[in-house]
Amino acid sequence: MRRTAVLGSAGTLLAGVLIAGAVAAPAATADGRQNGNSASYGAKVAADRAAKKGIAWADCPADWALEKPIQCGYVSVPLDYTKPNGKQIKLAVDRIGNTGTKGERQGSLLYNPGGPGGSGMAFPRRVVTKNAIWADAAKAYDFVGFDPRGVGRSTPISCIDPQEFVKAPKLDPVPHSEAEKKAQRKLAAAYADGCLKRSGWMLPQMTTANTARDLDVIRAALGDKKLNYVGVSYGTYLGAVYGTLFPTHVRRMVVDSVVDPSKDKIWYEANLDQDVAFEGRFLDWKKWVAQNDATFHIGSTATKVQQAYDKLRAAAKKAPFGGLVGPAELDSLFQSAAYYDSSWVPVASTWSKYLAGDTQALVDAAAPDLSDTKGNIASENGNAVYTAVECTDAKWPTSWQKWDRDNTRLNKDYPFLTWGNAWLNLPCATWGVKQQTPVEVRTGKGLPPVLIAQSTRDAATPYPGAVELHKRFKGSRLITEKDAGSHGITNLVNPCINDRVKAYLLTGAVDSKDVTCGPHATPKP
Repeated sequence: MRRTAVLGSAGTLLAGVLIAGAVAAPAATADGRQNGNSASYGAKVAADRAAKKGIAWADCPADWALEKPIQCGYVSVPLDYTKPNGKQIKLAVDRIGNTGTKGERQGSLLYNPGGPGGSGMAFPRRVVTKNAIWADAAKAYDFVGFDPRGVGRSTPISCIDPQEFVKAPKLDPVPHSEAEKKAQRKLAAAYADGCLKRSGWMLPQMTTANTARDLDVIRAALGDKKLNYVGVSYGTYLGAVYGTLFPTHVRRMVVDSVVDPSKDKIWYEANLDQDVAFEGRFLDWKKWVAQNDATFHIGSTATKVQQAYDKLRAAAKKAPFGGLVGPAELDSLFQSAAYYDSSWVPVASTWSKYLAGDTQALVDAAAPDLSDTKGNIASENGNAVYTAVECTDAKWPTSWQKWDRDNTRLNKDYPFLTWGNAWLNLPCATWGVKQQTPVEVRTGKGLPPVLIAQSTRDAATPYPGAVELHKRFKGSRLITEKDAGSHGITNLVNPCINDRVKAYLLTGAVDSKDVTCGPHATPKP
């Protein structure tokens, strides 16, 4: 799940945890069995309506920061697919036309970057900014982004006042007493209550299954008979659910950095698995920092780097840097290094500057910008959607004793993320609406080969998740990036991966068997 960089209620960065005409009715699926076919029928009604109506494309509003020739519009979908003619909500979409000829065009390519809570509206900018990795795909496809339901400009939800949400410093995620645990539990329960009070009318419908139905309505509104889709992180789970509910509607699907789709992993166990994987990736980064000690002067071994981090956290707890950066804010900053290789140099450099006496560099990197009203609204909204989808998608333990026991056990060996992740997700223990049963992800009749890309040391979506989806989607192909761990690998320079993704999108070609690639280049200071 691209648990995109959002601040949780405990202040932790997480992830943590995409041609007008008649639309064929979805095949009988797990969705039909669960909902008596009513949601499936509602999705067909909504898609048929959208296919006839289309999208009224226009230049994007100035404050959307999407330059010409990108165009924007809205698609209406049912709030509740069992009531397709009931209340409708609007979803924001944008597009940029294919750069090739009319003959080269193969339709639309939709994108979801993860979350839950991430916006895909920046996807068409890959064409504007001339992203070389995606240049050939841009010749064949209109690049289409969208805000999923509840996100951004798609009927956004909220759980807490945004300025209150970004206040800093937060409580230290790592509890040192029962009183500190009690304080975090109180915050989590208040957050869940805030979600119900501010957005309760939407919460029962904030599920991955409904977002997958939305995706099919968008497909129909675009005039495409079948979906071309790229999903990263949580976007892989959205793709997996879509492929299960609408197997005959899939044309090409790339899923990158895969959420384990097993029903028993969604979502409580998936978050526990993250805790283990993040510890491993944080160790990779500490080793790299030590190898580059001549540049950073932090520590010559991974153990010394960890000791320096412990010292930094202790200093922040005693006297938050700039009055805003405590242990929680530090964990958020350093977690980005465990997420993305692109953060390795910036985080190490900021830390190095601090050790050389530049505290302001650390404050600038880790503190919230309380004056950024627009950004703070977006951060709060992203966290609200993350919480709403994960808490509503599946049943969570309601016993604090279980949460306490599981996280205390994990924290002994995997302390980097464990408690921060627990507090982020704890609102699900007291969630105010009925929690659903996840879709049983499986291969439906007519599903074409799906291309899966995954690094072996990914922290946010551990490698076994890709293996599990590969088993469930018969005929899929798995590209493994060995000895690498950046989250989201199809936008990095690795020809072994890039060439296969390009060939698949352009021709549908997949290798005769799974492929293992070497790692992309390690960052250099």
